[in-house]
Amino acid sequence: MATQLVSIDHLSSRPRALRNPTEVNKLSKRLHRQVGEAIADFNMIEAGDRVMVCLSGGKDSYGLLDLLLSLQSRAPVAFELVAVNLDQGHPGFPKDTLPNYLRDLGVDFHIEEQDTYSIVKRVIPEGQTMCSLCSRLRRGTLYRVASELKATKIALGHHRDDILQTFFLNLFFGGALKSMPPKLVSDDGRHTVIRPLAYVEEEDLQAWAVHKAFPIIPCDLCGSQENLQRQQVKAMLKSWERQHPGRIESMFKALTNVKPSHLLDRALFDFASLRPDGQPQPDGDLAFDRQQFS
Repeated sequence: MATQLVSIDHLSSRPRALRNPTEVNKLSKRLHRQVGEAIADFNMIEAGDRVMVCLSGGKDSYGLLDLLLSLQSRAPVAFELVAVNLDQGHPGFPKDTLPNYLRDLGVDFHIEEQDTYSIVKRVIPEGQTMCSLCSRLRRGTLYRVASELKATKIALGHHRDDILQTFFLNLFFGGALKSMPPKLVSDDGRHTVIRPLAYVEEEDLQAWAVHKAFPIIPCDLCGSQENLQRQQVKAMLKSWERQHPGRIESMFKALTNVKPSHLLDRALFDFASLRPDGQPQPDGDLAFDRQQFS
């Protein structure tokens, strides 16, 4: 089945404004609840943890730090936070913005200077996407910094929409059913990576960023590459949600309700030795019945 990827410009919209204190309070409660639930569901943060919050200067990472700082003051366990920004050498990068913001907050922070920008621009031909190489270079640097800072967890600002977009990217272009897990062990086997915003909608983070007036720093390396497959998938999901409200929520719920026996992965389910045992199977297929969807 061919999938039509729609124009991003057609679907772009301004972040919604919070009109009164009641809306602010509702959003604040929802964000704190969702982050708290994700942390609890996946045991992301434990007593004594030193959590390295990766701060890019975008709305998501600002929101992540803001919410973790708030939850830290009321959490049942004690943990530390250290904000880390990787200055990748982008021309015109406002070097004072994040340090000034973090000093005003009184947050422990570290700025790591690593000129990955020049490497990416030299290696990747003009017009090709830069995200893959940029991501690998950034990841390696952040793993090293986490070890140097003795961080026990690395917190990233990926949200619910990022997780769904990654699922469809793997489905459409990678031939795999996988996404961004809320918690994982890093590829070097030395670090635990967590995504406390896993349950949070991007639209809520946009509204929160406007309300909190975060000093947003745009990414001028890859953020302008509007032809990226991720941007196209993002536009497709927005289009679906506008046409069928609730579809994104249903798709995200599906990622938490997997039935290995109803897929085709032989490594995940032992189809070869499957035999009837005379016992009722609550998850058994209806076989000849056509499934109905409302």
